[in-house]
This record gives sequence, structure tokens and C-alpha cells, in this order.
Amino acid sequence: MKTKVRILVSVAVLAALVALCALIHAGTARERQLRTCEGIRVEYADGYRFVSEQDIKDYLDKYYGAYIGQRLDSIGLHKVEATLDVQSAILKSEAYVTDDGMLNIRLTQREPVIRFQKGGYGFYADCNGFIFPLQENYTTPVPVMDGAIPIRSTEGYKGAPETQAELDWMKGVISLVDYMDKSRIWAENIVQMHVEENGDIVMIPREGKERFIFGSPYGAKDKFDRMSDYYRYILPEKGEGYYKTVNVKYDKQIVCKK
Repeated sequence: MKTKVRILVSVAVLAALVALCALIHAGTARERQLRTCEGIRVEYADGYRFVSEQDIKDYLDKYYGAYIGQRLDSIGLHKVEATLDVQSAILKSEAYVTDDGMLNIRLTQREPVIRFQKGGYGFYADCNGFIFPLQENYTTPVPVMDGAIPIRSTEGYKGAPETQAELDWMKGVISLVDYMDKSRIWAENIVQMHVEENGDIVMIPREGKERFIFGSPYGAKDKFDRMSDYYRYILPEKGEGYYKTVNVKYDKQIVCKK
């Protein structure tokens, strides 16, 4: 009998605790429903600062609408994310609210691997070939290519190259830059890449007067190997400044001209 009483008492206590928790949860939920948004907090998932907190505020004010002073549970978090994710330098955003009344935005930005300068404007490309404009607030030290860039983008364009030929060329350039970055020596010693009207890429080294005619962006390893052979065998024999151009774009050939 005593055992049954203990069981009944335990069940009653447990039920009371469950009811108390439910009351507390309901009270907290009601309290949260009454809380309003007091501000925005931006957190960065990377080291870039292409997009500032003020940019985020401006984007939301223009494309989302009012959120300050609105109830936290009325803010459309998916709409906030959709509003931000279409901005050119933002790869992904995550929006959530906290009990301190803040709308929190966690940003992952696009990581540029190269900067193109085309006439009077420039743009970045990420590792997937996605093009996005230069940002007023922030620049990042990546390789620069200028000249007759064969990408038919307009100022402010964002997105993938428009034709398959442009996309293939972009992939070749990204592969070229990736090889330079991994080799380190070429990333440090090539200060500029210029595209001639005929499509040839010309490499301009940090030291010396030679200009290396690289041709297309494809076959980077073999072409850089030929550049290494020039520095190893030809330059010591002829001396610095003897040749003006060194053409390495042809397979198994190094064509030097004064």
C-alpha cells in the first residue's frame, strides 16, 4: 500500500512540474511575442568587409521594409535572407532574432580570386567564375588583369559570364591564378597581367624589363616551366635587359626578341 502511495505522490509531483514548466514556457512565449526589434547586429563568417553594417541596413530599408519596432515574431527571416542573398558580394546570409531585441545577420561573402580592370571600371570574379562589381568600402589584394578582357560585362554586372566561350576563358584564368597562388614564387613575382587585342596574356614580372607573352590562359604549368627555363639558362648567358619579349605560348619553344 505504501508503495502505491509513493507512486501516486511521485506522479502528482511530476505532473505539477510539467504544468509549471508549461506555464513558464507560455509566459515566456507571450513575453517574447510582445518584444519588438530594437536594432540589427551583423556578424561576419569570413575576413572580408565588402559589405558594411550600414549597407545591410540600407538593403533592408530599401528592399525589405520596416523591421525596427516590429514584433520579433513578425519579422520574415526567410525574406530578410532572400533580400540580402541577391546582393552581389554576399554569398549567403543567415538571419535570426534574439531575446535582446536584435535582428542578427551572419554573412558569408564571396571570395574574389582575381580582379579585372576593363576600361574605366573593374570587377571581381570568385573561384566559380561569378562576376561581381568592385566595392566602395573595401578592396582585397588579389591578382589584377587588365587590357582587352574578353568578357562582355557592363559596369555593375553580377553573375556568370554570358557565353560558353567567356565561361571557358574565365575558368582558364582562374586555373592560371590558382597555379600561381600555389606556386607562390609566381604569385610574388608577377605584378601584372595584361590582355592584348589579339587575346594574348602578357605577364609583367616584378624585376627585369622582359615581357612574357603567355598566350591563352590554358596550359599554365608548361608555360611557367618555360619561363623558369628562361631565367635558368637564357638570362644568365645574355644578361638582364638583353631581350624585350619572351614568348612562351608555343609548346616546347621559347622565342626571344630584342
